[in-house]
Amino acid sequence: MYKIAVLGDYDSIYGFAALGLDVFPQEDPEEAAKKLHELAGGGYAVIYMTEKLAAELDTVIDRYTERAFPAIILIPGVSGNTGRGVESVRKSVEQAVGADILFSK
Repeated sequence: MYKIAVLGDYDSIYGFAALGLDVFPQEDPEEAAKKLHELAGGGYAVIYMTEKLAAELDTVIDRYTERAFPAIILIPGVSGNTGRGVESVRKSVEQAVGADILFSK
């Protein structure tokens, strides 16, 4: 059975534990990269990650973008929304559908 993990600063992710998700507080980019690799090889199908942490792990995350698992989904943290998460989802949908479905004339 696949699992769901959440990576980021403690204040941004601790609430996800109440939903039954596995939370892994990480703020150091090197430690977070190690944890991401560990989770990706450990049966996690979805990994939510704060936008702030993801900004520091772009090259590491790129290794997983073409793979089916894990899906890495960016979420806003307590510091606010940078828009990276929405942009990431938009690009994924555009790639899957073949067009930008949010484009309006």
